[in-house]
Amino acid sequence: MKLLFNRVFDGADEMYALAEKALDKALAEYGDEAPLALPNTGYFLANHLAYLSKKITTLGELRESMVKIKTWMPGAQGAHANHLRDVFHSGYAAFLAAEVIEAIKYVNNAHPYKGEYHGHISDAEVRELGVPLVTGDIPGFTVIIGPAPSDDEAAEIIKGYQTRGIFVFLIGGIIDQARRKNLSMGFPVRIVPVGPDIWSVTHIISLVNRAAMIFGAVQPGDHDRLDEYTFYRIKAFVNAFAPVADIVVSAGAGAIAMGFPVITNDTQDMWKVPKSLIIQENTEDFIETSMEARDIKLKITAIDIPVAYSSAFEGEIIRRADMQVDIDGSRVDCFELVRTKDASEIEDHAIEIIGQDFDSVEPGSRFALGIIVEVAGKNMQSDFEPVFERRIHYFINCTEGIMHTGQRDLIRVRISKAAFEVGFRARHLGEVLYAKMKNEYESVIDKCQIKIYTKPDDLKKLRTEANIIYNKRDARLASLTDENVNVFYNCILCQSFSPAHVCVVTPERLGLCGAVSWLDAKATNELNPNGPCHLVKKDKLLDERLGAWEDVNEAVNKASHGNLNKVTLYSILTDPMTSCGCFECICGIEPASNGVVIVNREHTGMTPLGMTFSEMATMTGGGIQTPGFMGHGKYFIASKKFIMAEGGSQRIVWMPKALKDLVAERLNKTVSELNGIENFTGYIADETIAEDTESLMQFLNEKNHPALAMEPLL
Repeated sequence: MKLLFNRVFDGADEMYALAEKALDKALAEYGDEAPLALPNTGYFLANHLAYLSKKITTLGELRESMVKIKTWMPGAQGAHANHLRDVFHSGYAAFLAAEVIEAIKYVNNAHPYKGEYHGHISDAEVRELGVPLVTGDIPGFTVIIGPAPSDDEAAEIIKGYQTRGIFVFLIGGIIDQARRKNLSMGFPVRIVPVGPDIWSVTHIISLVNRAAMIFGAVQPGDHDRLDEYTFYRIKAFVNAFAPVADIVVSAGAGAIAMGFPVITNDTQDMWKVPKSLIIQENTEDFIETSMEARDIKLKITAIDIPVAYSSAFEGEIIRRADMQVDIDGSRVDCFELVRTKDASEIEDHAIEIIGQDFDSVEPGSRFALGIIVEVAGKNMQSDFEPVFERRIHYFINCTEGIMHTGQRDLIRVRISKAAFEVGFRARHLGEVLYAKMKNEYESVIDKCQIKIYTKPDDLKKLRTEANIIYNKRDARLASLTDENVNVFYNCILCQSFSPAHVCVVTPERLGLCGAVSWLDAKATNELNPNGPCHLVKKDKLLDERLGAWEDVNEAVNKASHGNLNKVTLYSILTDPMTSCGCFECICGIEPASNGVVIVNREHTGMTPLGMTFSEMATMTGGGIQTPGFMGHGKYFIASKKFIMAEGGSQRIVWMPKALKDLVAERLNKTVSELNGIENFTGYIADETIAEDTESLMQFLNEKNHPALAMEPLL
């Protein structure tokens, strides 16, 4: 019988030998100077950076790494020591050796898995997880190493985690089982087929270590803080089906060292270690055992619908071939509206369908739909209506087999054939909205009823009436400025991952994630005064141009636990607001043009700064102030307060075309009103015009961009 510790050591030895073989082969084929980079990341080989403080850029640099990795492996030196330090170091060594194996696949090939497996996880994907992690929409992660005892059991455990919101990573034979059961997989639905072999686990460890560096500002090589961050802030665990090979055991030791319990039904040479290595012989109990081991407790909202409901379905795409009905507000009259009523006018939980249902039309047909959510409550305010209304998108999107985009009268909803065939009808949209509105806003909504309209004549009239209401709200929002409100709000929602970061939300500066406006923060504070958003006074103005207040500084210092003393709201150079890591955009100074470059998270190409989004993002985040760089939301770009201290939006010289098109109407209006420049976005370069300084400057000079004549930034 082999001791468990020896299984760890032997497994790490095996992983090391595979890495050594792969490296020798690659060096012989490509040479020491061959560039080595994983795509769309500013963190090089993130595990090497995190554990060894090494920025690997060439194949040859891995030679020295292999020497260091070997020193972490008692097994490689023939000295199997039975103490935890050696076991955990061997586990980390296994991760590093695995990263060598996987990284080599990307030499001269940005897509080595050809779409069959996910492989490397980009920085943008890591950042996408920030908001759902801090809100609890993703309560945790599981890594499932298979195959399971049967295809049916594989599908059951995967779907079981998905319906609980757990993000699922799959490694090995369980991926083939999921495919045979026709499970939808991919990052948007939170079931990711990482790779066929155990060494692909390094991509998951890379995600975790980058989360620590991005959100937690953990510095490369700080092993204690890395372990602390992963243990306390990343709710992850591993499920490993028997038989578990030694090489898998070695990776499991690394997972346990990071604070991630391993649950397995393999009893061979295994020890039961409470909260770390857990033997659960009944694989049907894996989910319950795993959730308990990581202390994940879920608040389940019971919804009377024939399909599953979970945040994991938020990113589900319904293709035209799989669509039963298409509700398209750009082609037929559609809308969504939340209205406040007197309690006497509402029958709680009444759901009324006024018109035909989904089963009255042929599959694939276009369908008109209007939804009015009527609410009443003694604490209800009209300012809450648009806040609740925007949540309709999220509430419906979390329904399995339903896709929702847009808001107001420009919505797009698709009902899948699969959902329709199990009985999903229009009434069930009402069931979802009733349950979620009452559950999430119970302190405000005492009664709620849903009216669903599908008659074209009704919808034409109701859509017109809805637009009158939308316009009144817009006028109300437009009247809100930083000057004419008495208070701001802070938001510390992201502190579960970025402990030092604080957002200050004002009418003219939304949260950097793009999800929290001043009205959202106001509603959140009034719904839950002890929640993530708190009042910030603005009585003691220090500098109007910079956007500096003594009260704001005091509030930020307190909320950041003393990590931040001063912040300005309108400057990128003087005490700029910090970032957590889940910002929609990042803005950086471009010295040659005397302007700023903005890039959004979705853009993976190069910028004139010579950096991608991922590389620019390493300059900020984790609650650290970095003058010259600033994370922000997309719609802050068109605010009159955007870098006002440095001259405002007319400093923008470059942004990706998709982002420029998105903000064009609002940005052009702002610059016209402030600076008298018409069609300002025509002065801004994008990736179709320039991706380097020389091309950028040529374009800006041709356009006579206003930034060229402004006061020097530096």
